[in-house]
Amino acid sequence: MSVLLEARGLRKIFASGDGQPLEVLRGIDVELRHGEVVAIVGASGAGKSTLLHLLGALDRPTAGDVWLDGSRFADLDAGALATIRNRKVGFVFQFHHLLREFSALENVMMPLLIGGQSRREARARAEELLAQVGLAGRMSHRPSELSGGEQQRCAVARALVHDPSLVLADEPSGNLDHANSERLHDVFFRLAREFETAVAVATHNRQLAARADRILWLEDGRLTVVDSVDAIP
Repeated sequence: MSVLLEARGLRKIFASGDGQPLEVLRGIDVELRHGEVVAIVGASGAGKSTLLHLLGALDRPTAGDVWLDGSRFADLDAGALATIRNRKVGFVFQFHHLLREFSALENVMMPLLIGGQSRREARARAEELLAQVGLAGRMSHRPSELSGGEQQRCAVARALVHDPSLVLADEPSGNLDHANSERLHDVFFRLAREFETAVAVATHNRQLAARADRILWLEDGRLTVVDSVDAIP
């Protein structure tokens, strides 16, 4: 599988409450390949979300570089980075962040409408994605009328609607029961296998990590490869 994303020497330093520097990431090197699912595991507060934000151009590193599909983030201005986020990266978070006043269909259409597609094209694509995640009969429902699992699958459809080459998921099944978690995980693996999308998931879920192609352990600001879930500390 060819490399889609490459990060080298990523460091991220924040100012702590007392004004002292807090180094969360200490020289991270990582590659993500087309068609693979990578689980990033680690204790709460280890920096998993920070790492995903840097890989998805939601934040800039203190040092180091990220390349996505040949483009180096450091060479791009805010507008170009926004274009990459809109067209090449899909984000799925623990909390779905659906717009309450809009239906599931309208929520999924939104990124395409913002990107300039016609309403007809956006609707057709959104309907296709919602059917793929098992929500064909729930498209007209607003988030308050959907279960927690349905809301999260709607959020996944929204993340996938523009055919991203990279999906970054931050504890996507953290608030779901076992059955809904498994259903959501199946979507990620089908996505990687069928469309050669690279998927990186920050998770505490050992069942999900066990299914991943690679497991990366984040501790003390550094990433190490873990052979299996049994080797996770």
